[in-house]
Amino acid sequence: MTTVETRRAAVPLPVTARRSPAAALLALLWAGAAAVIALWWTDTGSVVGTAGWLTGAGRIAGLLCGYACAVLVGLMARVPLLENRIGSDRVARWHAMAGRYTVCLLVAHVVLVLAGYAAQDRASLWHETVTVVLDYPEMLKATAGTVVLLAVGVTSARAVRRRTGYEFWYYVHLLTYAAVFLVFGHQVALGEQFTGRPAATAAWYALYLGVAALVLWFRVLTPVRLNLRHRLRVDSVHQEAPGVYSVVVRGRHLERLGARPGQFFRWRFLAEGLARTSTPYSLSAPPRPDLLRITVKALGDHSAAVSLLRPGTRVWAEGPYGSLTADRAGGRPTLLIAAGVGVTPLRALFETLPGEVTLLYRARSVEDLALGGELEAIARHRGARVRYALNGPHGERPDLSAESLRAAFPGLAGHDVYLCGPHGFARDLYGALRAAGVPDRRIHHESFEL
Repeated sequence: MTTVETRRAAVPLPVTARRSPAAALLALLWAGAAAVIALWWTDTGSVVGTAGWLTGAGRIAGLLCGYACAVLVGLMARVPLLENRIGSDRVARWHAMAGRYTVCLLVAHVVLVLAGYAAQDRASLWHETVTVVLDYPEMLKATAGTVVLLAVGVTSARAVRRRTGYEFWYYVHLLTYAAVFLVFGHQVALGEQFTGRPAATAAWYALYLGVAALVLWFRVLTPVRLNLRHRLRVDSVHQEAPGVYSVVVRGRHLERLGARPGQFFRWRFLAEGLARTSTPYSLSAPPRPDLLRITVKALGDHSAAVSLLRPGTRVWAEGPYGSLTADRAGGRPTLLIAAGVGVTPLRALFETLPGEVTLLYRARSVEDLALGGELEAIARHRGARVRYALNGPHGERPDLSAESLRAAFPGLAGHDVYLCGPHGFARDLYGALRAAGVPDRRIHHESFEL
């Protein structure tokens, strides 16, 4: 590792770390699940016989599935409290977990209820399925919604995701809204827990309408307002390193966005071949009242096409999102660890984080150090340090083990560490940092992996 060190200079004013509301939100979600089970419990008498047990279990699964559908949609409504205080990546992981629960509960509900009805009517499972689908109210729509939810679940599986493009996955995922709408009617029409119970029915409607309002406000109206107000356009495109380009976006009154170093937007460039895809890119410089900047590495067709953008191209943006900000700092010395284009949010933090800050930048070679000149200029200005972890002359990888990190950064266990880079790199560095004594709560990382 090589080092650039300079004299100490004035640094930004300190900030106060804010506690994440993640634990409180999880407690609230589990309390909602408990309330759903209590709804079944208080409305159910004695359960008798195989048919009764199967039907009862199926109804519990159905109620929990209906609740999970609302949670599933709510988690991806891009509510700023969740996106900016808990973190987009963490909320996305919760969404993925809720999706798995939802699909499992859906399958259990369908199988158990049909099996219970078949046992009660002494009919075959196939005959009972046809009867329920064709004769029961709202069941044709519910069946269509079930098929859509299962399709979304299948296309979200990791093995399938690797073989499909992002656009295909994204548009199939949008069908979740239609599926939830289709299955809602049969819940209140056939659910025994809602029949003749206006309070329970009103609460169920309130849950779904509340989630629909969040989606409408934060995923539709808020982006429309943002883009009408700020009128974003590409100002210029600059090459930073081989295959790495910075895009400067100009707009009006951008200070009203409330964007902060370390955050990202979802960008849609209204140019040929790019308009259909919205992609998350971090700000690679502190936002200005008239300019925002992102830095993109050509890793696929979309990111490669970004280098061909022309000044004046209209931009549709959503955000800001992300919790990889100064709010996570706790007044301790800070180590920023970046790999490749993961340096982009950390470059903005390197300029603005308060206190003693060191940046460790992992790249294959000097030529691959995107924004390297800016980093050194920042280090000189604020008296910070930049250290580089480059491959050796014969391609040998630098040692980033726990022992090497402890030797390079004395007192590492007492640092806050911000980490950004490819998934494998971030996983390995997280393990090394934990082995070096850095507590989990002081390792701050956001991943854009879907």
